[in-house]
Amino acid sequence: MNKKLNTLLFVLGATVFNLLVMFILMLVFIVALSALFRDNPNPGLVSVLMMVLFVGSIVGTFLIYRGVLNLISRRVDLEKYLLPLFKKKK
Repeated sequence: MNKKLNTLLFVLGATVFNLLVMFILMLVFIVALSALFRDNPNPGLVSVLMMVLFVGSIVGTFLIYRGVLNLISRRVDLEKYLLPLFKKKK
């Protein structure tokens, strides 16, 4: 496989990984939220907390992705297999 195909597969795999992790974090947060407000849910408070949990899942996904990418880059020389996504300025 060439570097272009490796880069494309890496970006597609990273996207699927990000979406999967975000979905899992949202499920975990929703289960925790429903456990907290099982008895008397206030609709206004729950809707605000859902927005906060959505943003929290995005931040959590970013942190998890960054940690996994750092772990992979320590073990594998990504420059050897992937094209640079952004060209360096002169």
